Amino acid sequence: MDQIYYYLPALETIRDFMELGGDVLYIIGFLTLFMWMLIIERMVYMRGAHKKMAQTALELWDSRGDQKSWSAHQIRTRIISQVSSQVEKNIPLIKTCVALCPLLGLLGTVTGMVEVFEVMAISGSGSPQSMASGVSKATIPTMAGMVAALSGVAMATYLQRKASRERALLADHLVIGEFK
Repeated sequence: MDQIYYYLPALETIRDFMELGGDVLYIIGFLTLFMWMLIIERMVYMRGAHKKMAQTALELWDSRGDQKSWSAHQIRTRIISQVSSQVEKNIPLIKTCVALCPLLGLLGTVTGMVEVFEVMAISGSGSPQSMASGVSKATIPTMAGMVAALSGVAMATYLQRKASRERALLADHLVIGEFK
């Protein structure tokens, strides 16, 4: 029971931050969570299942008697393509999430500014105190969207480079003879 009380201040801080940023912040949070689930899945795949798949591809190629004909070259290309498609799976989706995060932050900016203008229209003045909540709703989602995008762009770049490296490595290991 003591552990629950230990986490309460952190949960309250998160709740306050989410309320301060508005509804768009929840969408950014869910998108960021989804993006990181995809990133973690790709990293786990590359550390485990990909190595097994690459080893199977190497064994399949090495078991072939003919590695020099035109057909063998086409089979090699297909093996490399199949393994590469599995390595690159979900990377375009991760990149899409990265691109959406700042756009959702911009949506939060617009909705926050609409609130500022509504307050100004209702109160008939531009009092800074009455506009403060709208301005915070405008800036916090922008910041959150940018932070989420920055964390995702670094990992998306890493995963894309890793996938390219694995494709090249597999192509180097699938030794071919001269074309007949």
